[in-house]
Amino acid sequence: MYTKGSDLIKIAKEKNKRICDVVLDYESERTGKSKKEIFEQMRSVLKVMIDSANRGLEKEVISISGLIGGNAKKVEDYVKNKKTISGNIINKAMARALSVSEVNASMGKIVAAPTAGSAGILPAVIITAAEVLNKNEDEMVEALFTASGIGQIIAKNATVSGAEGGCQAECGSAAAMAAAAVVEMAGGTPEQALHAAAIAIQNILGLVCDPVAGLVEAPCYLRNSSGAVNALTSADLALAGIKSIIPFDEVVDAMYKVGKSLPFELRETALGGIAATPTGQKFMKEIFGE
Repeated sequence: MYTKGSDLIKIAKEKNKRICDVVLDYESERTGKSKKEIFEQMRSVLKVMIDSANRGLEKEVISISGLIGGNAKKVEDYVKNKKTISGNIINKAMARALSVSEVNASMGKIVAAPTAGSAGILPAVIITAAEVLNKNEDEMVEALFTASGIGQIIAKNATVSGAEGGCQAECGSAAAMAAAAVVEMAGGTPEQALHAAAIAIQNILGLVCDPVAGLVEAPCYLRNSSGAVNALTSADLALAGIKSIIPFDEVVDAMYKVGKSLPFELRETALGGIAATPTGQKFMKEIFGE
């Protein structure tokens, strides 16, 4: 059993296994189900992720409130028709992250990984990285097990709830999960995966949760796109040999303490941040009335 990142690395080293294998072993032991059955369950999760990540690229998906929508397709069209500044890979990941957020806000089917508000990051990163690295569906499923192991540790030692720890706990955790998964997809070591996860969290430490009109739409969907970029760049840094000078477990502890220090207005109450701006309040009144 692993409860810390250090445990995960120790087990992986002792058994000469990847993080995804350690997590799959644990899930089989915990549930009593066969590894094959668990693997196929995760494959079904991946299929939902792929569908939600691509739907908004093909046609405009508008949220129930009308607050957001159609932006995934705008980025997809931008990739196809213009010379992008940050490159097609980054823009493709951003488009997919936006798509999942739009599907969520339109009451479509998504996978909350780890939450609905941050659900676009992991699918966008896994799908895009798989294209770049020429990985097949099984390898994408393995990446989801790696991500889930990181998520388990964060949830156990900190929080993935915006109401408890701010958006750093949602988009930060999702970016950490995705970054670690990409490192393993690319053949990196468990240590490198944990460094990538630590870097991703540090990059977003202190981010508040301030949903306009109290809806998981804005600025959530934009933070999903930037979270996907955070995950990809954090993975590249780790694969290049760059280490987080603060260990992953200590970074998770710091995130939790920072989240607890945030005033309640900045933890999903829609009472602070951009939700409290004049325009944010105007949207609140337009959607819900006086």
